[in-house]
Amino acid sequence: MPTEYSPVAELNLLKEFQDGVGYEYYADGFELTEYGDMSGLVAGWSDAPEFTGRLIPFAQATGGGSFYALWRLDDRTDAATLPVVVFGDEGGRHVVARDVRELFQLLGFDAEISVDWDEAYYYRPEDEPHSDRHDEYVAWLDRHFGLPVAEDPSAVPAAAQAELGERFANWAEPFLA
Repeated sequence: MPTEYSPVAELNLLKEFQDGVGYEYYADGFELTEYGDMSGLVAGWSDAPEFTGRLIPFAQATGGGSFYALWRLDDRTDAATLPVVVFGDEGGRHVVARDVRELFQLLGFDAEISVDWDEAYYYRPEDEPHSDRHDEYVAWLDRHFGLPVAEDPSAVPAAAQAELGERFANWAEPFLA
């Protein structure tokens, strides 16, 4: 039975996996955090209710303080289908995945995301070893969702940005100016 971490079944399954193997041991820099914790969003970005009411922080994206959030761009009820955005600890905010499952595929690449004002990207040198529990995560991703690891980690954020990036930037700008 998955841990009741959130109202998102996919995140509950990942939380159960993370509780079993430890955080940061399956995807570099990543850790599920308290679902809906607004402290980083309010402290670093905006406390406007119209802003915070449309974002659901759920995970650490880097060891430095960047984090992932779900963006409620509309009134859909299945939160797993909401776009995933990243807020950088040194600035920058970007749509990186069109839904939770795309983020899961990016996590399988096993690289800490880099976030700057102009872009967010994943890079891991070919000779860098994977995280200790990477293989277990890849098997988990396949077993639960039938998904492969993102072989080209630039394609997923590029597609998300092409589809939703301008809309997200236009929506967020009034709260962050």
